[in-house]
Amino acid sequence: MATQWQTFPIEFRGGLISNLSPLQQGSNAVGSATILQNFESSKEGGYSKIKGFEKFSTTAVPGSGPILALKVISSGRIVVARQNASNVTEYYYGTGTTWTSLLDVDGITTSGIRPLLGGKAKHVLYNLNGSDKVIFVDSNNYPATYNTSGNTFTPITGSTDVLGAENVAVFKDTAFYAKGNNLYFTAPFTVDDFSAANGAGSINVANEITGLAVFRDQLIVFTTDSIKRITGNTAADFQVAPITDRIGCVNGDTIQEVGGDIMYLAPDGIRLLSATDRIGDFGLDIASDPIAKDATTFLGSTPNFCSVLMREKAQYRIFAYIESEQHEAAKGLIATKFVSQGASGISWSTTYGIKAFVADSKYSGTAETVAFANTDGYVYELDTGSGFDGLPIEAIYESPYMPLSDPQVRKSFYKMTLYAEPTGSMSLDLNVKYDFGSSTNTGVIQPATQSVESTGTSVFIFGESSSNFAQADSNDATQVDTSWPLYDSTKSYATYGGELDKIYNTNIIGSGKTIALRIEDNSTNPTFTLDTALLEFRQNDRQ
Repeated sequence: MATQWQTFPIEFRGGLISNLSPLQQGSNAVGSATILQNFESSKEGGYSKIKGFEKFSTTAVPGSGPILALKVISSGRIVVARQNASNVTEYYYGTGTTWTSLLDVDGITTSGIRPLLGGKAKHVLYNLNGSDKVIFVDSNNYPATYNTSGNTFTPITGSTDVLGAENVAVFKDTAFYAKGNNLYFTAPFTVDDFSAANGAGSINVANEITGLAVFRDQLIVFTTDSIKRITGNTAADFQVAPITDRIGCVNGDTIQEVGGDIMYLAPDGIRLLSATDRIGDFGLDIASDPIAKDATTFLGSTPNFCSVLMREKAQYRIFAYIESEQHEAAKGLIATKFVSQGASGISWSTTYGIKAFVADSKYSGTAETVAFANTDGYVYELDTGSGFDGLPIEAIYESPYMPLSDPQVRKSFYKMTLYAEPTGSMSLDLNVKYDFGSSTNTGVIQPATQSVESTGTSVFIFGESSSNFAQADSNDATQVDTSWPLYDSTKSYATYGGELDKIYNTNIIGSGKTIALRIEDNSTNPTFTLDTALLEFRQNDRQ
């Protein structure tokens, strides 16, 4: 009698989950992950290995200590700040080569105000007169504006109230500076007029302000213990109303608007501030609930965080910063939104190897530039290349233990078919694990690691330094004509029209009541997407 094989599909989706018991996850969330490191949930489906990062400039920003400010002005210009030799905060702009100081050589600004060493700087981009400008505040100095049209840097010294401002926002063509419990706002259409006669003023919100965010037609004020909103147009009708008095934001560097919601770090996890169908009402979901265990460990590792928005992917990334930690051990979380509002459509994963103290992103034309920096003095462009500044990216997917059918019946496994979308060379390590990885059950054999490799024709990318294009020999389209004038025997040449394999068949062995898959890539190979896996097995008789 022929053996009856069965097929079990695993569609890679759902992201990282750590708030379910092992058997519940393996039964009810097939395709989710117990480990999803350096992968991201793709908007086209499946899990994609993240891209890496490369230096924006091979020249380090002068000075010492961490980069204190980072603002992406365009795809080719970034403004940063760092402690200089005089122990003050000095700003620089760069276009990918050297860094040009925005201060005089002795550390005195053009207005004669000598800055102190500030903390991590917050910033906001605004345009009130046709010219893009950026306001920086650093908790110690006067606010300052950077004019993108002339690369000028000017302190705002019109009021001592804003000396040491900690947060800044531009709302209703008015600049709001937060310091302690107070918000100081300027006259309309200015960022430096603090005259009450012209419409400037102040608001006390009763709690220490940790962050500001403009959300639709409101200014959201985050404090340590509450969240409030300001509506209105001028000092004559600005009104403060509470959103919640029960919970606040513990770190303003984590506030980002993504996919129609605001994500931020609260005492109990990463939360969403979402507008609801009811006018003036908000939802406050805990977005990190599906990864409760991972989030607790991550959020308890340090008080220092930064975040960045990747708009093309509807993605929020938050990074934990520990100064003494090696780059390879630096951790982060990725949240990808699949629905317009609410936490139910968020897919999570983790990052290892991206050490970020400050980060920022900006659309420039049709391209998005994402950058970060830490203590080594370099600015890095994120989501580019296939390595971490030349080092391998260790990407790991591990599934929950899946019973497939009855968790009390043993199955014999024979074959796994992996559907993937490589963009270049791909070499994966596959591990199959049975019965929760038991090492005490002598009746279960855990198979050795197997390799899954792309075997299709190599694909060369125009413009890559490793790609060399030449005419082919007329007798054999796969051979380069060695009589070609530019032929170089030390180089490899492209084969045109090649396609990469998308289906990978692997024979597997062993039997067990539950099965888990672990797929690893630790290389500088290009990104790829895990789409679906098919397991072929035979179900044994109940014992």
